[in-house]
Amino acid sequence: MRLLLALILAAALAGCGFHLRGAGSSNLPYKTMLIALPETADVNIWLQRYIKASGSTQIVADAKAAEAIFQQVSDNRQKTILSVNAQGRVREYRLQLIYTFRVVNQKGQVLVAPNEISLTRDISFDDSNILAKDLEEGLLWRDMNNDLVNQIMRRLSIIKPKNPDLEENE
Repeated sequence: MRLLLALILAAALAGCGFHLRGAGSSNLPYKTMLIALPETADVNIWLQRYIKASGSTQIVADAKAAEAIFQQVSDNRQKTILSVNAQGRVREYRLQLIYTFRVVNQKGQVLVAPNEISLTRDISFDDSNILAKDLEEGLLWRDMNNDLVNQIMRRLSIIKPKNPDLEENE
């Protein structure tokens, strides 16, 4: 009886499309890709790590060898005052990251239209703990970068790239 119940449960899970998060979700539809960002850029470093970990796409250094070229359109990072106390001192800041990217082919034709990712984090501030709050802010920016790259990878693996050659003929 237990064996039958276990088989039914396994069949139900397999039939509904259940899979562990991250398992097979990072396969990109490109064989080779160039990341057109400076080598020291955080987004470039993290993207290369994630793409190499997926194993399905090879990172190349030459645009002629790349099937797809990842391009940053904009990267806006802002720190704004969210609230102040009765003495006029800052109590909270809002960290905001707005990142736009696109993917083109060797000819410059758009494969993935510009995508915008917006991330926001709020951070409290205390004049007596400036060093600790600076460290906390740095950790939040790092977390936002990690979240940004995760979202980029998800979007690149989900978005079906356009075939610009077919669109020109229409």
